[in-house]
Amino acid sequence: GIPVLLKDNIDAVPMVNSAGALVLANHRPKQDAPLVRALRDAGAVILGKTNLSEWANFRSTRSSSGWSTRGGQTRNPYVLDRSPCGSSSGSGAAIAASLAAVAVGTETDGSILCPAAVNGLVGLKPTVGLVARSGIIPISSSQDTAGPMARTVADAAVLLGVLASADDAGDAAAMIARRHRKAGYTAALDRQALRGARIGVLRKSGLEQQPDVQAAFESSLARMREAGAELVDVEIATAGNWNAAEFTVLKYEFKDGVERYLRDADTPVETIAQLVEFNRAHAAQTMPYFGQELLEQTATLGTLENTAYRAAVRDAARLAGPQGIDAPLARHKLVALVAPTTSAAWPIDLVNGDHFTGAGYGAAAVAGYPSLTVPMGHAHGLPLGITFMGPKWSESRLLGLGYAFEQLMQARRPPSYLPTLALP
Repeated sequence: GIPVLLKDNIDAVPMVNSAGALVLANHRPKQDAPLVRALRDAGAVILGKTNLSEWANFRSTRSSSGWSTRGGQTRNPYVLDRSPCGSSSGSGAAIAASLAAVAVGTETDGSILCPAAVNGLVGLKPTVGLVARSGIIPISSSQDTAGPMARTVADAAVLLGVLASADDAGDAAAMIARRHRKAGYTAALDRQALRGARIGVLRKSGLEQQPDVQAAFESSLARMREAGAELVDVEIATAGNWNAAEFTVLKYEFKDGVERYLRDADTPVETIAQLVEFNRAHAAQTMPYFGQELLEQTATLGTLENTAYRAAVRDAARLAGPQGIDAPLARHKLVALVAPTTSAAWPIDLVNGDHFTGAGYGAAAVAGYPSLTVPMGHAHGLPLGITFMGPKWSESRLLGLGYAFEQLMQARRPPSYLPTLALP
């Protein structure tokens, strides 16, 4: 009987699944995604769909997070003219506003963690493959995953247990993940999990020049030390070196995955090129604020047999995984890494797009490793989060650390729905 909301890129009968796009406004899938079947089998009540950044924020180079043609602009319930981040914007805003118990978001790079953090929530991005992905409108088969968004770590752990129970013969990564699933994840919740845990601290995330973020992060680290954690300053030597390779991977895999989805859907288009033309023909509705540059870039790409794509897949995974997260974990005998999740929510700007300044979760996203954001404090009433990252299949460990941190800090406050923020 637990009420659950789904991001509007997940197939659930009889609801429309649109990715926020006009072209899919009448698309009603014929069957549930495997993760939705698992939720229904567990007794969940699927309340409805949540708005998202259109095409999971893979449309324009300067879009506003939380805006879609179908849903308009999602707002942050803490301060209504601030961004909800994205692309799981509606999932974050709705759970912050207590419109349901939990929501399912999806992430390619930050789309669970960022909206969870700026909306004062817990968000977990699982290891790629742990949660079945068939029936989800994709961006990247290398990086995409669904995951829980909740007000507490315990709620996220419960939801993860259900999501991870879904079988998916159509997803090779999910079949590999079967042997790594836990019967449940709530057993990992331990108030003492920080005691004796060796954790690496990442201080370079692009957020170093933001005093409020740094103050909250340093306060969090001090409390973790008091709770018995052993903190070691570390760096990911390859940080950012994967950016070009990641972008190449996303463009090729978006074209391949979305065109596969469109061919099986009841839509007026079957290719990205046709989607681009559809949007141009309906520009007054689809492009009132910004364009579709990313769609245009992907429309002319070749197949996944392309040599540049295949090299990029290898490079991105290596730079973010073995040479990225794994290296400091092994060198310093660490169980996890921590970093600030992102900045406080920036003002919504439909002219220039998002004012994104940095994030601590990128390596886990590109590597396909798990990451967890937990509320750590506030800046002028806007929530801030801390991210825990670990190696593949370390969800239980991260949930334990996150739960201990959550109980220690008690940082989450309910939203205040301020119309704007009066700064000195």
